[in-house]
Amino acid sequence: MKRAVGVMMLAALPLAVSMAWADTKSHAAKPGDQYMAGAGAGAGKMEMYQSTDPKAPAMTKDEFDAGRQIYFDRCAGCHGVLRKGATGKALLPDAMQKLGTDTLKVFTAYGTPGGMPGFGTSNEMTEKEIDIMARYIQHPAPTPPEWGLKEMKASWKLLVPVDKRPKKKMNNINLENLFSVTLRDTGELALIDGDSKKIITILKTGFAVHITRFSGSGRYLYTTGRDGLINLIDLWMATPETVAIIRTGSDARSIDTSKFKGYDDKIAIAGSYWPPAYVLMDGFTLEPKKVVSTRGYTYDEQEYHPEPRVASIVSSHIKPEFVVNVKETGKILLVDYSDLKNLKTTEIEAERFLHDGGWDASKRYFLVAANMRDTVSVVDTKEGKLAANVKVGVKPHPGRGANWTDVKYGPVWATGHLGDETVAVIGTDPAKNKQHAWKVVRSLKNHGNGSLFIKTHPKSTNLWVDAALSPDDEVQQSVSVFDLKNLDKPAQVINLAKLAGISKARVTHPEYNKAGDEVWFSVWGPKTGESAIVVMDDKTRKLKAVIKDKRLITPTGKFNLYNTIKDVY
Repeated sequence: MKRAVGVMMLAALPLAVSMAWADTKSHAAKPGDQYMAGAGAGAGKMEMYQSTDPKAPAMTKDEFDAGRQIYFDRCAGCHGVLRKGATGKALLPDAMQKLGTDTLKVFTAYGTPGGMPGFGTSNEMTEKEIDIMARYIQHPAPTPPEWGLKEMKASWKLLVPVDKRPKKKMNNINLENLFSVTLRDTGELALIDGDSKKIITILKTGFAVHITRFSGSGRYLYTTGRDGLINLIDLWMATPETVAIIRTGSDARSIDTSKFKGYDDKIAIAGSYWPPAYVLMDGFTLEPKKVVSTRGYTYDEQEYHPEPRVASIVSSHIKPEFVVNVKETGKILLVDYSDLKNLKTTEIEAERFLHDGGWDASKRYFLVAANMRDTVSVVDTKEGKLAANVKVGVKPHPGRGANWTDVKYGPVWATGHLGDETVAVIGTDPAKNKQHAWKVVRSLKNHGNGSLFIKTHPKSTNLWVDAALSPDDEVQQSVSVFDLKNLDKPAQVINLAKLAGISKARVTHPEYNKAGDEVWFSVWGPKTGESAIVVMDDKTRKLKAVIKDKRLITPTGKFNLYNTIKDVY
């Protein structure tokens, strides 16, 4: 494989808290620019324990520090900070030493059939870096420092107080059709006008922003970088700007805001990989209010786990609750945010290695992939209990998944898979289609394995599926398009990289515009190469536009404001 996405992909750890934004001498163009972390900040500069294991291959201190930086940037997202494994296999020293340096160099350079990218074939690691990594993972993993409320408050910067912000919208941007686009390797975010296809602004953020969420009112945008840095961006400003930042940990993936009526914009929540915890904050300022650890015991074997990471968070539309998915323990937490002082949490035993997921069309049931158990867990958030565990294909990876009303089985939700070429279609209507509910009613054939994202829209009759982690160039550059009215018909396969005129790239993350008549894809090239956004006409399946700009470096996730707020997918 050629580029890292869900398998070896993680942000750098920060510097000591007070040092993370110490350089205030730079001439920032916007408030807060001097505080932004940017790509690669942190881990390589933090002192941590270096192993002296005599069985591990020799490393100089500089090599060990370089190995730590590479691992945190590219590997820990799936293998874990402590290397105990989840989406990726455990990388424990004894097992790695048995494989040996030469074998590990081959795996790192060329990838594996199970979904690990090849960092050599993609030119993301040099031969020297591959050699360092092969030796580094044979040493015991250094443990990063903890990160509590004190450290969070020290990192918190309220750049523009609430009373200094605009009282009304100061621009003519059609916010409901705004796209937020992650520029992974530069630690930036592009805001693109969905109507004109023009870049409005580029904002500095944390490294490799994993997700963008918008407040219930649509005024504020929240990002979380893989380095734990959160940006709060005010979209009402003449040019949208960051108005507050905080670092909630040294490694993070998830963020959301309160959506239940009466709580719009009021509360934000962020989940961390390290330290394993979630944080509740003031939604207008990012001031941290409460930190809750997720360390504990696995639901099945009841064994203590030191690193149960918060993989994904969604906000309920029917209750004042956040749905918090804890990867390693297999627990789904329904966190009632109506009273932060007396926090009430419902703990649901689901399945281990929870990752990402989305709502069914009714917004009552949340479906989340437990990808290392080849399972989708379904939670009934109205009743506050597990509805089902559904066996699917190998390593489901839905993103948010896709909802439609199947011509035969009624309302369904679907996921693609990292480990095989199938798309699993699950019935989601226990009221009117009980015989099909929580069962795989269809298995569609994607054009390859390595699917990261799948998407449709209520106004569309198409289902778009990528295969960005396939080891095959043609496959990773293409997408499958299924006709939802005739799913017995094979998918049309379209090479979007060729349409963009780019030879070295992965195509990933379909996202609809508000109207549901366009689908946007990231053509994700290497950091030193060319990238683009391809816009397809959903009805004709023909190319509508190619957005190219030298500032569009490694674009990955894209989030339409209206569809994100309303959970349309």
